[in-house]
Amino acid sequence: MGIFNTLIGNATNVDVDGVSDKLKDILFEGEEIVYAFSYVRDMILFTTGRVIFIDKQGVTGKKKEFLSIPYKSISRFSIETSGHFDDDSEIKFWISGMSEPIIKEFSGDKNLNEIQKLIAEAICN
Repeated sequence: MGIFNTLIGNATNVDVDGVSDKLKDILFEGEEIVYAFSYVRDMILFTTGRVIFIDKQGVTGKKKEFLSIPYKSISRFSIETSGHFDDDSEIKFWISGMSEPIIKEFSGDKNLNEIQKLIAEAICN
């Protein structure tokens, strides 16, 4: 089911340790990746200080766009959990200065409660 979810655009869990080694150059001192999810070529990372969207571009995927959103820039967010017949979950982020939310779909509810706590703590503290 994981490959199918990835192909249809739903994020699946990725090992944080493997990602941390590959992306240590973009993390600031003391920042750690808490959760990592992968799409076909793209990734979304939840760190101790921000959300990072990695968009691989071009045929080879060598060119990458990194969209970094500090938690303090998130004005609100919503999480939609999966149901009996719909195994997809969704997170919406409203960013200060943007009228439309950033929407990301996930397969299942894995880690959604923990992600919600992480974002809420960062926004409310």
